[in-house]
Amino acid sequence: MTDIATFGETMLRLSPPRGERLERTRDLDVRVGGAESNVAVAAARLGRETTWLSKLPKSPLGRRVTAALRSHGVRPAVAWDGSESARLGTYYLEHGGDPRGSDVIYDRQGASITTATPPELPVGAIEGADLFYTSGITPALSSTLAETTAELLKAAGGTGSTTAFDLNYRSKLWSPEAAGEAYESLFPYIDVLVAAERDVNTCLDREGDAIEMANGLIHEFDFRTVVLTRGEHGSVAVHDGEVFEQDAYAADTFDPVGSGDAFVGGYLAHRVHGGGVAEALAYGAAAASLTRTVDGDVAVVTADEVESVVDEDGGGLSR
Repeated sequence: MTDIATFGETMLRLSPPRGERLERTRDLDVRVGGAESNVAVAAARLGRETTWLSKLPKSPLGRRVTAALRSHGVRPAVAWDGSESARLGTYYLEHGGDPRGSDVIYDRQGASITTATPPELPVGAIEGADLFYTSGITPALSSTLAETTAELLKAAGGTGSTTAFDLNYRSKLWSPEAAGEAYESLFPYIDVLVAAERDVNTCLDREGDAIEMANGLIHEFDFRTVVLTRGEHGSVAVHDGEVFEQDAYAADTFDPVGSGDAFVGGYLAHRVHGGGVAEALAYGAAAASLTRTVDGDVAVVTADEVESVVDEDGGGLSR
């Protein structure tokens, strides 16, 4: 039995050493990362049985992705692309401090995942899962994936799985208007909505504070739960008419990439077996803070470390 199944793209991340520029570096550090597989890793490292669905090129690069995910306890369920045009998406991350900042360059167009359809995917992994998760990055990658995302959400809901979706808006993939229209077309199939407060403002054209927006979304779209993240101001959730708020945990940030996915993975890992919303927010916040202290996209953390952060702060919970 799978606790959590996810679906989406995973890429190779290529980074020059800190302090060097892409145009001059002779060395690139190679990591594996993608929103949905990051969530699967975080949940797996917190003790849940997780499966990640995707489509990969039948090549050493594709095998590198599956090997990396298996090393964290995630079970890949992959459609292998053996065509001549098969490719794996990549992205380049150049770390930079103020005033330059970090820079991300994507090279993902035409990746094998963009042609994935339900008949070729091992969808049985979804049918046996307690919870199915994907994000708004996936339908942004191609019209085919937009249709596949909707079909998989429908299929998961039809077999009794809880469905969870993170808006995860990326301005380099589509406009706020196109994203908002696509998101709302998927809302009828979603039980748990997760979003950054700024994405709700930008793409769904909602105003007010996080609690007002979460309540409005629940009433308009009949979600079971809405969780909104607020960066350094923590998170808020509305569930069964109750409001829960969680502070962010302080972190000595080494690499912020993937901390949002760690939050979602920590939250879902606690909720999937019936844990309370307040405690799940604390687990998500702790996983996110710990992930900021390590390099790479994935949450290389342990359940004991997460428990320690939560216990040390008394949960940091408020209602």
